[in-house]
Amino acid sequence: MKNKLLGLVAGLSLVASATTTVAAEFTGTLKKIADSGTIVIGHRESSVPFAYLDENQKPIGYSMDLCHRIVDDVEKVVGKSLNVRYVPVNPKTRLALIANGTIDLECGSTTNKLSRQEQVEYLPVTFITGTKILVRKNSGIKSVKDLDGKAIALAQGTTNEKAIKAAVEQMGLNVKVLPVRDHAEGFLSLETDRVDAYSTDHILLFGLISKAKNPNDYEVVGEFLSYDPYAIMVRRDDSAFELVGKRTIAGLFRSGEINTIYDKWFEPLGVGRTQLLNNAFQIQALPE
Repeated sequence: MKNKLLGLVAGLSLVASATTTVAAEFTGTLKKIADSGTIVIGHRESSVPFAYLDENQKPIGYSMDLCHRIVDDVEKVVGKSLNVRYVPVNPKTRLALIANGTIDLECGSTTNKLSRQEQVEYLPVTFITGTKILVRKNSGIKSVKDLDGKAIALAQGTTNEKAIKAAVEQMGLNVKVLPVRDHAEGFLSLETDRVDAYSTDHILLFGLISKAKNPNDYEVVGEFLSYDPYAIMVRRDDSAFELVGKRTIAGLFRSGEINTIYDKWFEPLGVGRTQLLNNAFQIQALPE
């Protein structure tokens, strides 16, 4: 009997030891999540249709759906259900909040740029867009050159801010720039006639129009002034957590489920998948 009891104790010790070893294998973000039981999603508040607040102030959108799929897979990896905490971010705060560990995923409309990879890492590209201009239909503005002598709102810390300023400087235009915090503030500046135009990625401009009080009053104009491939941000030098996210997105690409998620959010805007985006989905559908 004593030998059986000793054997049982030894067996339980081995199980406990194995469990501890598995838990100890987690590092970085996965360890943080496993230890706390919480994953933190950074989200935009007005980036329609990627991440924005619904009538109940709940963050929803294309990027949010993708991030929730990642959360499902993180739960499988850590072996437990997780609480999800949401933290609003904007163009000026998003990189810092990922880099300093405040948020675990940034789920919005962020362009993957090499210079940003000095601070953060990105998952596969999930959308491709570029800088254009939003104006009132009666403004007479059809391109950047028509901004001469006028005012434009630009969200600080965005690729669009850099693209517009570079074009204005190259053309030698006299344009007043109103810095704004985010897309909602930028559109409000246009809506209240504080500026003559607002510029950001073209898909976001269509999203702003769709939520406007008088959508028929506005139009998107001009040529593309930048190339902006969107991707979900994660922390740098955290390959284990990054791989979970990459597996999730690649799985959606392989199964074609990404098309269903895309259509859910973009069909209401009348924005279909471009051949370039379809190609991106196919190229990034990596095998296991």
